[in-house]
This record gives sequence, C-alpha cells and structure tokens, in this order.
Amino acid sequence: MSDQATNVSTQFDRVPATAAERTVEGRATRQEILDWFEERFGIEPTVFESYTFWERGAGKIWAFNGDLTSPVDIEGLGMTALRTRQEHWKPTLEAVQRFGHHATKNRLHLTAGRAKQFMAGEDQEIDWDGDWGYLIVTHDLAGEPEPIGVGLFTYGELRSMVPKGRRREL
Repeated sequence: MSDQATNVSTQFDRVPATAAERTVEGRATRQEILDWFEERFGIEPTVFESYTFWERGAGKIWAFNGDLTSPVDIEGLGMTALRTRQEHWKPTLEAVQRFGHHATKNRLHLTAGRAKQFMAGEDQEIDWDGDWGYLIVTHDLAGEPEPIGVGLFTYGELRSMVPKGRRREL
C-alpha cells in the first residue's frame, strides 16, 4: 500500500490487511471484506485465499487472482467485487456470479418465470423469510442452482440489481 493519506481515484491501491495498517480513511480492509462475505453470505474466507483486494475510486473494491506491487496505475485489475463506501455494502454482479455458489445464506432461488422477470430488471413481490438487504439470486441452469445476480429485498419486494446494460428478455 502506498503511504498516501488520501484516495487517488486513478490508481489501484491494495486494501490494507487490517485496520492497524489503514492509511486512507474509510478504506475497507481485507479482513473487513472477508468478514462481510462470511457474515452476509456464509462464504468462507478460504474461497478468497488466492485473491488480493484493491480499491480504485472511493469504495470500488476489485478482486485480483494474483499479486502485484501497490499502487498500480492501470484501468482495470481483475474484476469489480464490492462497493463499500455507502451505508450498506453491495456485491457486484460479477462477484456474485463468480463466488455466489459458495454462499450458504442469503441466497434466494427463483423459478423460471420469476428469474425471467429478475433478468429483465423487473421488481417483484415475493415471500422471503430471510434477511432484508442484498441477496444472491439463483436459478437452475443445467439442473443446478447458479447465481444469476444481486437482488435487494425490502418490504416484501425483490428489486433486481441487474445493471441496465446486462438485462435480458428471456
């Protein structure tokens, strides 16, 4: 990690391992990221063993399967995984599709009709007795439940968080 006291939006900085190593105020730590994935979705920290986490911009966390010297001045590094500098952390579609099959909680499985609505970006009333907040939404593909995206569940409604450019009419 660089010795900067502020975030530089045009470069990637490795997130610090722990709060004691944090030099940029508000930057998430590796431990906080691992704890969040485990607490929210039941994804074990070992799933991310070979990944390093990087921040570019304010709170946009990237996961990279490898290691580099920090900082890195490039446009992309691995995949966006998480948005952290907001009230509730939000996983990205890419992270859910890559790591969501490891989740043991806050997964919502949809039938074909509901999955079609979800992928089209439609919000829908749904009966869910789990936690409110961001969910990993799954649907059966080739006979197995596969993560298809991020949903936001509040007040009996599932909101599709599929980005507009990725929505599909199936």
